[in-house]
Amino acid sequence: MNVLVLNCGSSSIKYQLLDMSKDATVLAIGIVEKIGLTEGIFTHKPQNGKDRLESSDAIADHGVGIDMILKALVSPEHGVITELTEINAVGHRVAHGGEYFKASALITEEAKKNIEACCELAPLHNPANLKGILCMETLLPGVPQVATFDTSFHQSMPAEAFTYAIPYKYYEENHVRRYGFHGTSHKFVAEKACKTLGWNIEDKKIITCHLGNGASICAIDGGKSVDTSMGFTPNEGLVMGTRTGNLDLGALLFIAQKEGLNLEATNNLVNKESGMLGVSGVSSDCRDLEEAAAQGNTRAQLALDMFMYRVRKYVGSYAAVLGGVDLIIFTGGIGENDYTTRLNVSKHLGYMGVDFDEEANYKHRGDDKILTKEGSKVKVMMVTTNEELVIAQDTAALVK
Repeated sequence: MNVLVLNCGSSSIKYQLLDMSKDATVLAIGIVEKIGLTEGIFTHKPQNGKDRLESSDAIADHGVGIDMILKALVSPEHGVITELTEINAVGHRVAHGGEYFKASALITEEAKKNIEACCELAPLHNPANLKGILCMETLLPGVPQVATFDTSFHQSMPAEAFTYAIPYKYYEENHVRRYGFHGTSHKFVAEKACKTLGWNIEDKKIITCHLGNGASICAIDGGKSVDTSMGFTPNEGLVMGTRTGNLDLGALLFIAQKEGLNLEATNNLVNKESGMLGVSGVSSDCRDLEEAAAQGNTRAQLALDMFMYRVRKYVGSYAAVLGGVDLIIFTGGIGENDYTTRLNVSKHLGYMGVDFDEEANYKHRGDDKILTKEGSKVKVMMVTTNEELVIAQDTAALVK
Protein backbone atom coordinates (compact mmCIF):
# COMPACT_ATOMS: atom_id res chain seq x y z
CA MET A 1 0.00 0.00 0.00
CA ASN A 2 1.35 3.42 -1.03
CA VAL A 3 0.31 6.28 1.26
CA LEU A 4 0.75 9.94 0.36
CA VAL A 5 1.19 12.06 3.50
CA LEU A 6 0.32 15.76 3.22
CA ASN A 7 0.99 18.54 5.71
CA CYS A 8 -0.74 21.62 4.32
CA GLY A 9 0.18 24.95 5.88
CA SER A 10 -1.26 28.37 5.08
CA SER A 11 1.27 28.89 2.27
CA SER A 12 3.10 25.55 2.02
CA ILE A 13 2.62 21.81 1.53
CA LYS A 14 5.09 19.26 2.87
CA TYR A 15 4.67 15.72 1.58
CA GLN A 16 6.02 12.18 1.58
CA LEU A 17 5.04 9.08 -0.38
CA LEU A 18 5.62 5.88 1.60
CA ASP A 19 5.35 2.24 0.59
CA MET A 20 3.77 0.62 3.65
CA SER A 21 4.22 -2.90 2.23
CA LYS A 22 8.00 -2.47 2.43
CA ASP A 23 8.54 -1.40 6.05
CA ALA A 24 7.25 2.13 5.34
CA THR A 25 9.93 2.84 2.75
CA VAL A 26 9.99 6.52 1.79
CA LEU A 27 9.67 6.79 -2.00
CA ALA A 28 9.71 10.58 -2.31
CA ILE A 29 9.70 13.72 -0.18
CA GLY A 30 9.23 17.34 -1.02
CA ILE A 31 7.75 20.73 -0.27
CA VAL A 32 5.70 23.39 -2.04
CA GLU A 33 6.43 26.87 -0.67
CA LYS A 34 5.15 30.44 -1.07
CA ILE A 35 1.70 29.43 -2.30
CA GLY A 36 -0.26 32.48 -3.42
CA LEU A 37 2.81 34.68 -3.85
CA THR A 38 4.35 35.89 -7.09
CA GLU A 39 7.13 33.29 -7.05
CA GLY A 40 6.45 29.90 -5.54
CA ILE A 41 9.06 27.22 -4.89
CA PHE A 42 8.63 23.50 -5.55
CA THR A 43 11.22 20.95 -4.44
CA HIS A 44 10.70 17.24 -5.15
CA LYS A 45 13.24 14.62 -3.99
CA PRO A 46 12.74 11.08 -5.31
CA GLN A 47 14.46 8.44 -3.20
CA ASN A 48 15.03 5.97 -6.04
CA GLY A 49 18.13 7.59 -7.52
CA LYS A 50 16.34 9.81 -10.03
CA ASP A 51 17.17 13.50 -10.24
CA ARG A 52 15.46 15.92 -7.86
CA LEU A 53 13.09 18.49 -9.31
CA GLU A 54 13.21 22.19 -8.45
CA SER A 55 11.11 24.98 -9.92
CA SER A 56 10.27 28.61 -9.18
CA ASP A 57 6.93 29.61 -10.63
CA ALA A 58 3.77 31.22 -9.30
CA ILE A 59 1.63 28.68 -7.42
CA ALA A 60 -1.85 30.14 -7.22
CA ASP A 61 -3.39 27.91 -4.55
CA HIS A 62 -3.19 24.56 -2.76
CA GLY A 63 -4.94 22.78 -5.64
CA VAL A 64 -2.22 23.86 -8.06
CA GLY A 65 0.47 22.85 -5.54
CA ILE A 66 -0.98 19.37 -4.98
CA ASP A 67 -1.39 18.89 -8.74
CA MET A 68 2.33 19.66 -9.13
CA ILE A 69 3.13 17.03 -6.50
CA LEU A 70 1.04 14.37 -8.23
CA LYS A 71 2.60 15.11 -11.63
CA ALA A 72 6.10 14.91 -10.15
CA LEU A 73 5.35 11.55 -8.54
CA VAL A 74 4.51 9.99 -11.96
CA SER A 75 7.04 11.97 -14.03
CA PRO A 76 9.30 9.74 -16.18
CA GLU A 77 12.33 11.84 -15.19
CA HIS A 78 11.60 12.41 -11.49
CA GLY A 79 8.77 10.05 -10.54
CA VAL A 80 8.63 7.06 -8.23
CA ILE A 81 5.37 5.49 -9.43
CA THR A 82 3.98 4.88 -12.91
CA GLU A 83 0.34 5.87 -12.44
CA LEU A 84 -1.65 7.83 -9.85
CA THR A 85 -3.74 4.70 -9.24
CA GLU A 86 -0.71 3.41 -7.32
CA ILE A 87 -1.54 5.92 -4.55
CA ASN A 88 -3.84 3.84 -2.36
CA ALA A 89 -4.58 6.34 0.39
CA VAL A 90 -3.82 9.89 1.54
CA GLY A 91 -3.03 10.87 5.13
CA HIS A 92 -3.31 14.47 6.32
CA ARG A 93 -1.81 16.21 9.30
CA VAL A 94 -4.57 18.32 10.85
CA ALA A 95 -3.66 20.77 13.60
CA HIS A 96 -6.83 20.78 15.68
CA GLY A 97 -9.45 18.12 16.31
CA GLY A 98 -11.10 19.85 19.27
CA GLU A 99 -13.11 17.42 21.38
CA TYR A 100 -14.41 15.67 18.26
CA PHE A 101 -11.41 13.45 17.57
CA LYS A 102 -9.66 11.24 20.12
CA ALA A 103 -7.69 9.40 17.42
CA SER A 104 -6.97 9.51 13.70
CA ALA A 105 -10.13 9.27 11.59
CA LEU A 106 -11.30 8.41 8.10
CA ILE A 107 -12.43 11.46 6.15
CA THR A 108 -16.21 11.45 5.87
CA GLU A 109 -18.71 14.24 5.41
CA GLU A 110 -19.14 14.39 9.20
CA ALA A 111 -15.37 14.46 9.73
CA LYS A 112 -15.01 17.39 7.33
CA LYS A 113 -17.74 19.30 9.16
CA ASN A 114 -16.00 18.74 12.49
CA ILE A 115 -12.61 19.78 11.11
CA GLU A 116 -14.25 22.94 9.77
CA ALA A 117 -15.87 23.55 13.16
CA CYS A 118 -12.36 23.60 14.68
CA CYS A 119 -11.17 26.32 12.27
CA GLU A 120 -11.96 29.01 14.83
CA LEU A 121 -9.71 27.17 17.31
CA ALA A 122 -6.83 26.97 14.82
CA PRO A 123 -7.47 29.71 12.24
CA LEU A 124 -3.96 29.59 10.77
CA HIS A 125 -3.83 25.82 10.28
CA ASN A 126 -7.18 24.02 10.04
CA PRO A 127 -8.46 25.96 6.99
CA ALA A 128 -5.29 25.00 5.08
CA ASN A 129 -5.54 21.40 6.29
CA LEU A 130 -9.13 21.25 5.08
CA LYS A 131 -8.12 22.73 1.71
CA GLY A 132 -5.72 19.84 1.24
CA ILE A 133 -8.47 17.31 1.94
CA LEU A 134 -10.91 18.96 -0.48
CA CYS A 135 -8.26 19.29 -3.20
CA MET A 136 -7.44 15.58 -2.98
CA GLU A 137 -11.13 14.72 -3.34
CA THR A 138 -11.08 16.55 -6.67
CA LEU A 139 -7.69 15.36 -7.92
CA LEU A 140 -7.90 11.74 -6.71
CA PRO A 141 -11.63 11.03 -6.42
CA GLY A 142 -12.46 7.83 -4.61
CA VAL A 143 -9.08 7.46 -2.90
CA PRO A 144 -9.63 7.07 0.87
CA GLN A 145 -8.27 9.82 3.12
CA VAL A 146 -7.39 9.92 6.81
CA ALA A 147 -6.74 12.82 9.19
CA THR A 148 -4.26 12.65 12.08
CA PHE A 149 -4.65 15.39 14.68
CA ASP A 150 -1.99 17.15 16.77
CA THR A 151 -4.50 17.37 19.62
CA SER A 152 -6.09 13.91 19.71
CA PHE A 153 -3.49 12.17 21.93
CA HIS A 154 -4.16 14.71 24.68
CA GLN A 155 -7.91 14.05 24.79
CA SER A 156 -7.24 11.57 27.60
CA MET A 157 -6.32 14.43 30.00
CA PRO A 158 -8.59 14.65 33.05
CA ALA A 159 -10.79 17.70 33.58
CA GLU A 160 -8.59 19.10 36.36
CA ALA A 161 -5.71 19.22 33.87
CA PHE A 162 -7.51 20.69 30.86
CA THR A 163 -9.94 23.13 32.50
CA TYR A 164 -8.96 26.80 32.90
CA ALA A 165 -9.95 28.74 36.02
CA ILE A 166 -12.23 31.15 34.15
CA PRO A 167 -16.04 31.33 34.16
CA TYR A 168 -17.15 27.83 33.16
CA LYS A 169 -19.46 29.15 30.45
CA TYR A 170 -16.44 29.86 28.25
CA TYR A 171 -15.72 26.14 28.18
CA GLU A 172 -19.35 25.16 27.68
CA GLU A 173 -20.13 27.78 25.04
CA ASN A 174 -16.75 28.49 23.37
CA HIS A 175 -14.75 25.30 24.09
CA VAL A 176 -11.94 27.23 25.78
CA ARG A 177 -9.73 24.63 27.49
CA ARG A 178 -6.28 23.09 27.31
CA TYR A 179 -5.92 21.01 24.14
CA GLY A 180 -2.18 20.54 23.79
CA PHE A 181 -0.25 19.93 20.57
CA HIS A 182 2.63 17.79 19.24
CA GLY A 183 0.49 14.82 20.31
CA THR A 184 1.54 12.68 17.35
CA SER A 185 5.20 13.12 18.29
CA HIS A 186 4.73 12.58 22.03
CA LYS A 187 2.81 9.33 21.42
CA PHE A 188 5.26 8.06 18.80
CA VAL A 189 8.48 8.54 20.78
CA ALA A 190 6.99 7.11 23.98
CA GLU A 191 5.87 3.95 22.21
CA LYS A 192 9.13 3.70 20.25
CA ALA A 193 11.26 4.04 23.38
CA CYS A 194 9.29 1.38 25.25
CA LYS A 195 9.62 -0.98 22.30
CA THR A 196 13.38 -0.35 22.24
CA LEU A 197 13.66 -1.02 25.97
CA GLY A 198 11.39 -4.06 25.87
CA TRP A 199 8.90 -2.37 28.20
CA ASN A 200 5.14 -2.55 28.33
CA ILE A 201 4.10 1.09 28.06
CA GLU A 202 0.95 0.39 30.09
CA ASP A 203 3.17 -0.13 33.15
CA LYS A 204 5.33 2.97 32.74
CA LYS A 205 5.34 6.66 33.69
CA ILE A 206 7.01 8.75 30.98
CA ILE A 207 7.83 12.42 30.41
CA THR A 208 8.38 13.37 26.78
CA CYS A 209 10.14 16.62 25.84
CA HIS A 210 9.50 17.69 22.24
CA LEU A 211 11.96 20.55 21.94
CA GLY A 212 12.25 22.68 18.81
CA ASN A 213 11.36 26.20 17.76
CA GLY A 214 7.96 25.20 19.07
CA ALA A 215 8.29 23.09 22.20
CA SER A 216 6.10 21.14 24.59
CA ILE A 217 6.33 18.55 27.35
CA CYS A 218 3.88 15.75 28.05
CA ALA A 219 3.18 13.55 31.08
CA ILE A 220 2.24 10.03 29.94
CA ASP A 221 0.83 7.47 32.37
CA GLY A 222 0.28 3.95 31.05
CA GLY A 223 0.48 5.16 27.45
CA LYS A 224 -2.05 7.97 27.92
CA SER A 225 -1.46 11.72 28.06
CA VAL A 226 -2.48 13.10 31.45
CA ASP A 227 -1.06 16.62 31.07
CA THR A 228 0.87 18.71 28.56
CA SER A 229 2.45 22.15 28.58
CA MET A 230 0.78 23.70 25.52
CA GLY A 231 -2.77 24.87 26.09
CA PHE A 232 -5.69 26.35 24.16
CA THR A 233 -3.04 27.53 21.69
CA PRO A 234 0.60 26.48 21.19
CA ASN A 235 1.69 29.64 23.03
CA GLU A 236 1.37 28.30 26.58
CA GLY A 237 4.10 26.45 28.46
CA LEU A 238 7.79 26.50 27.63
CA VAL A 239 9.83 29.46 26.46
CA MET A 240 10.07 28.91 22.70
CA GLY A 241 11.77 30.40 19.68
CA THR A 242 9.38 33.34 19.27
CA ARG A 243 6.55 32.47 21.71
CA THR A 244 6.37 33.71 25.29
CA GLY A 245 5.26 30.48 26.91
CA ASN A 246 3.68 31.05 30.32
CA LEU A 247 3.16 34.75 30.96
CA ASP A 248 1.32 36.71 33.64
CA LEU A 249 -1.78 37.96 31.83
CA GLY A 250 -1.65 41.12 33.91
CA ALA A 251 1.78 41.87 32.46
CA LEU A 252 0.41 41.40 28.94
CA LEU A 253 -2.51 43.74 29.63
CA PHE A 254 -0.12 46.30 31.09
CA ILE A 255 2.11 46.21 27.98
CA ALA A 256 -0.86 46.35 25.60
CA GLN A 257 -2.27 49.38 27.39
CA LYS A 258 1.12 51.09 27.67
CA GLU A 259 1.94 50.57 23.99
CA GLY A 260 -1.60 51.01 22.66
CA LEU A 261 -1.58 47.56 21.08
CA ASN A 262 -4.66 46.20 19.33
CA LEU A 263 -5.49 42.47 19.29
CA GLU A 264 -3.46 41.76 16.15
CA ALA A 265 -0.38 43.53 17.50
CA THR A 266 -0.76 41.78 20.85
CA ASN A 267 -1.00 38.42 19.10
CA ASN A 268 2.17 39.19 17.12
CA LEU A 269 3.92 40.19 20.33
CA VAL A 270 3.30 36.90 22.14
CA ASN A 271 3.67 34.60 19.13
CA LYS A 272 6.24 36.14 16.79
CA GLU A 273 8.33 38.70 18.70
CA SER A 274 8.92 37.07 22.07
CA GLY A 275 10.54 33.89 23.36
CA MET A 276 14.26 33.45 22.89
CA LEU A 277 14.23 35.95 20.01
CA GLY A 278 12.64 38.65 22.15
CA VAL A 279 14.98 38.11 25.11
CA SER A 280 18.20 37.75 23.13
CA GLY A 281 17.54 40.22 20.32
CA VAL A 282 19.71 37.87 18.25
CA SER A 283 17.77 34.89 16.96
CA SER A 284 15.12 32.28 17.73
CA ASP A 285 17.54 29.49 16.80
CA CYS A 286 19.46 27.79 19.62
CA ARG A 287 22.50 27.32 17.39
CA ASP A 288 22.78 31.04 16.78
CA LEU A 289 22.24 31.77 20.47
CA GLU A 290 24.92 29.30 21.58
CA GLU A 291 27.38 30.90 19.16
CA ALA A 292 26.50 34.39 20.41
CA ALA A 293 26.72 33.29 24.04
CA ALA A 294 30.16 31.80 23.43
CA GLN A 295 31.23 35.24 22.21
CA GLY A 296 30.06 36.84 25.44
CA ASN A 297 26.49 37.90 24.58
CA THR A 298 24.81 37.79 28.00
CA ARG A 299 21.28 38.16 26.66
CA ALA A 300 21.76 35.20 24.35
CA GLN A 301 22.94 33.17 27.35
CA LEU A 302 19.97 34.38 29.39
CA ALA A 303 17.55 33.23 26.68
CA LEU A 304 19.14 29.76 26.67
CA ASP A 305 19.12 29.59 30.46
CA MET A 306 15.43 30.54 30.56
CA PHE A 307 14.58 27.86 27.99
CA MET A 308 16.41 25.10 29.88
CA TYR A 309 15.08 26.28 33.27
CA ARG A 310 11.50 26.05 32.06
CA VAL A 311 12.11 22.52 30.71
CA ARG A 312 13.50 21.40 34.10
CA LYS A 313 10.57 23.04 35.86
CA TYR A 314 8.01 21.15 33.80
CA VAL A 315 9.85 17.85 34.11
CA GLY A 316 9.83 18.23 37.89
CA SER A 317 6.16 19.20 38.02
CA TYR A 318 5.13 16.31 35.78
CA ALA A 319 7.06 13.86 37.92
CA ALA A 320 4.81 15.06 40.74
CA VAL A 321 1.70 14.69 38.56
CA LEU A 322 2.69 11.12 37.65
CA GLY A 323 3.77 10.18 41.17
CA GLY A 324 7.21 9.23 39.92
CA VAL A 325 8.82 8.66 36.55
CA ASP A 326 10.48 5.73 34.78
CA LEU A 327 11.68 7.44 31.60
CA ILE A 328 12.41 10.96 30.31
CA ILE A 329 12.64 11.39 26.53
CA PHE A 330 14.20 14.18 24.46
CA THR A 331 13.02 14.59 20.85
CA GLY A 332 12.47 17.31 18.23
CA GLY A 333 15.11 19.43 16.50
CA ILE A 334 16.70 20.66 19.75
CA GLY A 335 16.02 17.53 21.78
CA GLU A 336 17.64 15.27 19.20
CA ASN A 337 20.61 17.42 18.22
CA ASP A 338 21.60 19.78 21.05
CA TYR A 339 23.62 17.91 23.67
CA THR A 340 24.04 21.12 25.70
CA THR A 341 20.31 21.41 26.35
CA ARG A 342 20.01 17.73 27.27
CA LEU A 343 22.96 18.05 29.67
CA ASN A 344 21.78 21.23 31.35
CA VAL A 345 18.34 19.77 31.95
CA SER A 346 19.38 16.27 33.00
CA LYS A 347 22.28 17.11 35.28
CA HIS A 348 19.84 18.76 37.70
CA LEU A 349 17.64 15.65 37.97
CA GLY A 350 19.84 13.53 40.20
CA TYR A 351 17.34 13.93 43.06
CA MET A 352 14.83 12.03 40.89
CA GLY A 353 17.19 9.12 40.37
CA VAL A 354 18.76 10.22 37.06
CA ASP A 355 22.40 9.09 36.73
CA PHE A 356 23.23 10.95 33.53
CA ASP A 357 25.97 9.72 31.17
CA GLU A 358 27.64 12.89 29.90
CA GLU A 359 29.96 11.02 27.55
CA ALA A 360 27.10 9.18 25.81
CA ASN A 361 25.17 12.45 25.60
CA TYR A 362 28.07 14.25 23.94
CA LYS A 363 28.69 11.53 21.36
CA HIS A 364 25.18 11.14 20.03
CA ARG A 365 22.87 13.33 18.03
CA GLY A 366 20.04 12.46 15.69
CA ASP A 367 19.71 8.80 16.70
CA ASP A 368 18.05 6.71 19.41
CA LYS A 369 20.22 6.33 22.50
CA ILE A 370 20.00 5.73 26.25
CA LEU A 371 21.72 8.67 27.98
CA THR A 372 21.90 7.35 31.54
CA LYS A 373 24.38 5.00 33.14
CA GLU A 374 23.69 1.36 33.88
CA GLY A 375 21.60 1.08 37.02
CA SER A 376 20.10 4.58 36.81
CA LYS A 377 16.75 4.52 38.62
CA VAL A 378 15.22 6.80 35.97
CA LYS A 379 16.30 6.37 32.37
CA VAL A 380 16.83 9.27 29.96
CA MET A 381 16.69 8.67 26.22
CA MET A 382 17.11 10.60 23.02
CA VAL A 383 14.54 9.34 20.51
CA THR A 384 14.05 10.55 16.94
CA THR A 385 10.50 11.46 16.07
CA ASN A 386 8.74 10.78 12.76
CA GLU A 387 5.28 12.30 12.54
CA GLU A 388 4.91 11.46 8.84
CA LEU A 389 5.42 7.78 9.64
CA VAL A 390 2.70 7.91 12.30
CA ILE A 391 0.29 9.50 9.84
CA ALA A 392 1.11 6.86 7.22
CA GLN A 393 0.72 4.01 9.72
CA ASP A 394 -2.61 5.30 11.01
CA THR A 395 -3.82 5.87 7.45
CA ALA A 396 -2.89 2.36 6.34
CA ALA A 397 -4.49 0.78 9.40
CA LEU A 398 -7.78 2.68 9.05
CA VAL A 399 -8.04 2.11 5.30
CA LYS A 400 -7.38 -1.62 5.68
